[in-house]
Amino acid sequence: MSRPSAPEPGREQPQAVGKPMRLVILSGLSGSGKSVALHTLEDVGFYCIDNLPLFLLQDLALGLHEGLDDAFTMTAVGIDARTSPGSGPEELRHLPELVRSARERGIGCDVLFLDAHTETLIKRFSETRRKHPLTRGDRSLPEAIALERRLLEPIRSCADICIDTTQTNVHELRDLVRSRLVGGDSPKASILLQSFGFKHGVPHDVDFVFDLRSLPNPHWQPELRRLTGRDRPVIEFLDSAEAFCRMRTDIQGFFDRWIPSFETDGRSYLTIAIGCTGGQHRSVYMTESLRHHFESEGHQVMVRHRELP
Repeated sequence: MSRPSAPEPGREQPQAVGKPMRLVILSGLSGSGKSVALHTLEDVGFYCIDNLPLFLLQDLALGLHEGLDDAFTMTAVGIDARTSPGSGPEELRHLPELVRSARERGIGCDVLFLDAHTETLIKRFSETRRKHPLTRGDRSLPEAIALERRLLEPIRSCADICIDTTQTNVHELRDLVRSRLVGGDSPKASILLQSFGFKHGVPHDVDFVFDLRSLPNPHWQPELRRLTGRDRPVIEFLDSAEAFCRMRTDIQGFFDRWIPSFETDGRSYLTIAIGCTGGQHRSVYMTESLRHHFESEGHQVMVRHRELP
């Protein structure tokens, strides 16, 4: 695969014209929802190319830099393990370099990677009766998924956004993609807040995890047990707990202090997970409180309550 060439001495590089160019590189494991994500981007105005050969990505970036037709102002490309048959690791390891080169040319470039638990991927392939692209006579489905993980690790390692779709339905995935990528030119970081229950497992692909299990638990109040952190009686119970209020102030203060540093360092997306035992009361209300706080600071915020219907 050819590397980005240096400018010739004395030759002025072409400058992008017209609207600022936006390039989204979409990848992930087969069965994780890449087609849904790509169709979502197409619906909101991106020109989408699926399964682009990797050696053409550099040519595409050069074309965007030189100012293609306005139809290509927002472009999304899908790249997967089929892109480089037989030499995936060797070619895919150049992707971080290509992303840096595109950004240096003034192209807004985001890398989105979709993942899911192996057991979930096996179930999805069984339900749809589709064949995994890397299966063959001597390679089982679990082995094909493991191989695909290894092949795509260079892309995952440089991803700006990783979304675990294990417990995400089609509609939720569409909302996540729209929220995290559409309107992403805002100078403030886009924040995804997710409540969860530790007894159901810690979410994957998050930047920060906060544990609320030491705080007073509404579950032990019989009249509150069937409610959630969205209900007024639970909110009043938690607001009256000094420990809960201190924890909320500490979390808000941490992010108020450090988000500007993350943004200065080029972080456009942050994923924050808030957990309690069951994911019904404390984590839900803390997540909603943080939503209001971050929105008041001008951030684009999306909230998911993993354990709520």
